[in-house]
Amino acid sequence: MPRRRPAGILRPVVLVTGASSGIGAASATALAQLGHTVIGASRRGTAPLGVHGLAMDVTDDDAVAAGLERVLGEHGRLDALVAGAGYGLSGPVETTPLDAARAQLETNFWGTVRVTRAALPALRAGPHGLVVVLSSLAGIFGIPFQAYYTASKFALEGWAEALAYEVEPLGVHVTLVEPGNIRTGFTDARRDAGEDAGSPYTAAHRGAVGIMVRDEREAAGPDVVARVIARAVTAGRPPRRATAGSLDERYAVLMRRLLPARAFERLGRRAMLER
Repeated sequence: MPRRRPAGILRPVVLVTGASSGIGAASATALAQLGHTVIGASRRGTAPLGVHGLAMDVTDDDAVAAGLERVLGEHGRLDALVAGAGYGLSGPVETTPLDAARAQLETNFWGTVRVTRAALPALRAGPHGLVVVLSSLAGIFGIPFQAYYTASKFALEGWAEALAYEVEPLGVHVTLVEPGNIRTGFTDARRDAGEDAGSPYTAAHRGAVGIMVRDEREAAGPDVVARVIARAVTAGRPPRRATAGSLDERYAVLMRRLLPARAFERLGRRAMLER
C-alpha cells in the first residue's frame, strides 16, 4: 500500500522546470510564497523573484544530470518536482515535418521523463516525495491541428499513471495537472509547422488556430493552475489528476467520459473548428 503523507506537510525544496514564464513561473512564485525553497529551471536560468534560478535544458542528458547535482549540492535534498517545461506546435499531421514533431515530443514528453528519472533517487530518499506532471486537457481529448502536442500529453498521462504504480510503494506520489485554456505567453510562443502551398488543410488549420488563440487570450491567467499545483504539493494525499480551467472545459472532460465517441467528436468539432 502507498504510504500516506501527513496532511499539510511542508516540502522545503521544490524543483520547477519551465519556470521562466507562464504556468511554470506562476507555480514557482506561488510555492516560494508558501515558504518553500524553490529552484526554477529553464534554458537560460531565469526565474521569478524569490526563486533560485537554474540553467537546465530538459532535452540534454548532461544538463539535467548537472542541474540535479547542483540542486542537491546546494540544498542537500529534493522533496518535490514540478515538471512544467514544454511548448505548443500547430500544423496538420500530414504536412508537419517529422523533425518538428520529434522535437515536440523531445521537450514535452522526453524532457519530463529525463528530469523525473534524474530526480527520483533524491525523491525516494526523503520521506514524502512528489512528482507533479503538467499535462493538459489535450491529454484527455485530441486537439485538431495540434496532434503532436496532443500526442505528447497523452503520452504523459499514461506514463505518469504507470510511474505511480511503481513509486508510490516507495513513498513517492505522482499528480497530473490538466489545464485547459490559460492566458500566458504560450500562445505567442506556439510554433507553426505550416503547410505547403495549395494544401487542403490551410483554411481549417488557420480557422482552428484562430479559435484557439482567441480562447487562450480570453482565459484565466496562470495563477489558476499555480494554485492547483500548490495544493498538490502541500496535500496529505495528492490527487492522481487535477483539472484547472473553466466550467465549460471541466464539463467537456466529463462529457468525454460519458458520451459515445462520435457524439463527443461532434461537440468537439463545433467548439474547436466551426465557431
